[in-house]
Amino acid sequence: MTQFQSTPYDLGSSTGKCALTGAALEPGQPYMATLVEVDPTEEPEAAPKQGKNVPNADALGLRRLDVSIDAWQSGQRPPRLFSYWRTRVPEPNQKKRIFVDDHVLLMLFARLADDARPERLAFRFVIGLILLRKKVLRYEGTRTENDPAGGEPREWWMLSVRPKSAEASGEDAPASELPDGPLEMLNPQMDEPKTQQVIEQLGEILDAEL
Repeated sequence: MTQFQSTPYDLGSSTGKCALTGAALEPGQPYMATLVEVDPTEEPEAAPKQGKNVPNADALGLRRLDVSIDAWQSGQRPPRLFSYWRTRVPEPNQKKRIFVDDHVLLMLFARLADDARPERLAFRFVIGLILLRKKVLRYEGTRTENDPAGGEPREWWMLSVRPKSAEASGEDAPASELPDGPLEMLNPQMDEPKTQQVIEQLGEILDAEL
């Protein structure tokens, strides 16, 4: 898609501190990683800073913030919460996990379904590719439609959730949020380097190898 910008964006990875209380997150300690919507009225210099390249996070409109288990269980939530998952602070020099919870990816995929912003379309497409590779989603076919803006025809992939994936549920994420019925995913026509860039960024967000 020609409107997709090639500028990389960085949602940030773990800072080792709870974004709500400032408490240190120690190696081996569980915590809740969250993605929050960026407030469009928020001044860049006033935004909570987490990660090494916060300004580029605004291109996607999401930012990662980590919350300690104690704060989460007491009912504290960051404003404009978009998605969340339970994870653990790695031990020093520990390699990133090879596998990431399929449920987390499926939740992100579902939450992005109705968002037409180019950056999020690309982000969702990469998540869909990973879910197809992990055999969580199944490819059912392709349909095309004319671009209402007069550009190249748009290609939609028809997908479905494999039964075993639909039955699974992750901790702190209700199974009722799983996508139900046929799914469609717009192919934003990214080249291979850009696709790999977004995959690497997603790995940084999830603290996992993908």
